[in-house]
Amino acid sequence: MSLRIGIVFETFGSYPRTPGEPSDAHHEYEPESTVLVLEEAIARMGHEPVRLGTPHDLLRRLAAPEDPSRGLGVDAALNIAEGFGSRNREAWAPVLLEMAGIPTLGSDALTLSTTLDKAWANRAVAAAGVAVAAPCVVAGREAARALDLEAHGLVFPLFVKPRWEGSAKGIRTSSRVEDRESLVREVERVTLGYQQPALVERFVPGAEYTVAVVGNDPPRALPVLQRALDVASGIGLHALEAHGEGGAHALPGELDPGLERRLQEQAVRVFTALDCLDFCRCDFRLDASGDPVFLELNPLPTFAVDGTFAILAELAGQDLPGLLAEVFASGLRRLGLAEAGAAAGALP
Repeated sequence: MSLRIGIVFETFGSYPRTPGEPSDAHHEYEPESTVLVLEEAIARMGHEPVRLGTPHDLLRRLAAPEDPSRGLGVDAALNIAEGFGSRNREAWAPVLLEMAGIPTLGSDALTLSTTLDKAWANRAVAAAGVAVAAPCVVAGREAARALDLEAHGLVFPLFVKPRWEGSAKGIRTSSRVEDRESLVREVERVTLGYQQPALVERFVPGAEYTVAVVGNDPPRALPVLQRALDVASGIGLHALEAHGEGGAHALPGELDPGLERRLQEQAVRVFTALDCLDFCRCDFRLDASGDPVFLELNPLPTFAVDGTFAILAELAGQDLPGLLAEVFASGLRRLGLAEAGAAAGALP
């Protein structure tokens, strides 16, 4: 049976720029090429992709559907929309789709909001027995000046980032701080520039890895990828390049089979603890003893042609639409929807 599958998304041109907003305010949105890849993946399953646009477009369509008898005119939806402004922004589309009774691929609104708020995500992950980087929420400049580091288990160097952002938004070379005055300046930059509390955590010095997890009952981790680090700061190069920062880089880690298994096991544990569905990406760094420390979980990972899933597809000898067709087909099975086409896939 062929289905009509709606895509909720934002491209870099979806929203106008706002005066005074940070230069990376729109970094989580996608190029047109990502939407084309998603359409091809849906077509590979024998289904029809339907562009629903942004969450705001979705809201307008639900308020005044062209065909009231069919609503949105889709049988299911795939959401990659990030929204903007609040810590609930990633939940906008899933909530609207839930209200409209549209089965949706990917994690639900509660998981998206919980994982976007890094303070909440860290609590849930720590409760699941996975090491986190001792985070502390700091509201502003004076709070940073008065912060009792010892009481929170914090020692320099520390790392400062926005509490509820993704795609490395807010991260600069200055995000690593070595003393109190640098901490105060960086917290002020984050809280004023991004209009939210800062998350202050110990800087984890080792190699950085990302793990994609897909499927359900049970989910499974795909091969682990190492990320390049800026030599001078030790910060992930992917986070700095978007701002024209970063220089010489290195891949300091050695990914032996034992370490890869540990990272995969912990990524699946995080996926399960936060009730993720169908797909996600989980990031870790190694501490001074070589043990994995959780950084963040992204249940709305990019499916861009140069992103993690594209690299994994190449490693598997597939093209990106082919890999995504398998991932999405698994999600349709979870939803109890029939599938058609040759790309039904072998993922759980």
